Amino acid sequence: MIFSSSDFDGHEMVVAFSNRRARLKGFIAIHSTALGPAFGGCRMWPYADEGAAVKDALRLSRGMSYKNAIAGLDYGGGKAVIMADPRGEKTPELFRAFGHAVDRLGGQYITAEDVGVSVEDMQFVAEATTWVGGIPKGGGYRGGDPSPVTARGVFAGIKAAARARLARDDLSGLTVAVQGLGHVGYNLARLLSAAGARLKVADISAGNVERAVEALGAEAISPDDLLATEADVLSPCALGGVLNRDTIPRIKAAVVAGAANNQLATEGDGDRLAARGILYAPDYVINAGGIISAAAERDPAATREAVFHKVDEIGDRLAEIFARSEQSGHGPHEVADEMAREIIRAADGRASGGG
Repeated sequence: MIFSSSDFDGHEMVVAFSNRRARLKGFIAIHSTALGPAFGGCRMWPYADEGAAVKDALRLSRGMSYKNAIAGLDYGGGKAVIMADPRGEKTPELFRAFGHAVDRLGGQYITAEDVGVSVEDMQFVAEATTWVGGIPKGGGYRGGDPSPVTARGVFAGIKAAARARLARDDLSGLTVAVQGLGHVGYNLARLLSAAGARLKVADISAGNVERAVEALGAEAISPDDLLATEADVLSPCALGGVLNRDTIPRIKAAVVAGAANNQLATEGDGDRLAARGILYAPDYVINAGGIISAAAERDPAATREAVFHKVDEIGDRLAEIFARSEQSGHGPHEVADEMAREIIRAADGRASGGG
């Protein structure tokens, strides 16, 4: 099932873990350690079955390899998925048991927060392993919740995309449709509002939408209608797979730039966006702020100023990708993938004694 999966991409390791007493089941996928230990978050989600969980782990871990490579980090790509509902099945015991599963890998994989997992959850994980990020630490760069830093990077990326496609040096007066108002999405919406953007928002949580309407003057749109709403920028900040053969023809935005992982349901969906003249900011490039922050926690010399500078450079990296795309005629998703693979191949070559 794993080796024959269309999402298997030469992954180095896929590990199943369980703890009956803690009611823990899940998978850790390590895509590549060419650049260093695999570093990527832990997602908690009520997957329909094991196949869906493995598929998510495979796709997310490869995305982390590419994300860390493009971001210039000395880490490879990995991801963990826990098969449980974060709305009612979280316990300290479950996360401590997950920490033991991570610890058994001896540093090959470093975990952190992802969808459904909070800073508080990671603190229970840290009771069982030191191979964990995304929690506040004393001295140097404190780190902690990576969501605001992820939002900062997405904001920088949206500005770069607006310059490239809309010839705008600022976001004032532009309409941005934000799908998903969780920790990252809401922080992004705050930044966009402060920059003068008009917001259209949707979330499966009515409370999240109400907060954005009241605090940011956003216009509420139903989750079913947001992808097709009139906007300058569409910003997917919920789960992946939202850009597909059914939704892409309905998009009425010139730019797609958001925080969600694996926004493209298939590789062909990047081509569909390009064919429609929609500029796509590759998700693992624009949403790298969180992993940049988490990685800095492990660097005793890191400072807040240096981390924010590196996150703001996400806009520069996207500008380069957009320029290469324009010159080559290949979509930004293809350009970014090839850039990431080149970095990983070079590291593999050095490790094997090549030139």
